[in-house]
Amino acid sequence: MAAFDGFLLLLLQFATLGLAAWALVDALIRPASAYVAAGKLTKPAWGAITGLALVLAWLTPPLSFFWLPAVIGAVVYLVDVRPAVRGLQRGGNSPW
Repeated sequence: MAAFDGFLLLLLQFATLGLAAWALVDALIRPASAYVAAGKLTKPAWGAITGLALVLAWLTPPLSFFWLPAVIGAVVYLVDVRPAVRGLQRGGNSPW
């Protein structure tokens, strides 16, 4: 049973690393003007937040005290900021 628990924690850590890396790369490839136009924090701010999330996800074990802010930072970017910035980059109200 301990081996299974260890496997799940390892899987959770790799999933968190992947999520934070995706958020960081996406934050860095979007134009800085889109963040301002969407009314979000600036590109350097989101780059720092997602970069810190990646570092925390790498250095801390899953379900630890500093792991949770890493997950929250990456998820907030991907769920809130990314759609707003991406929608402006595409031209606004297009459903595709």
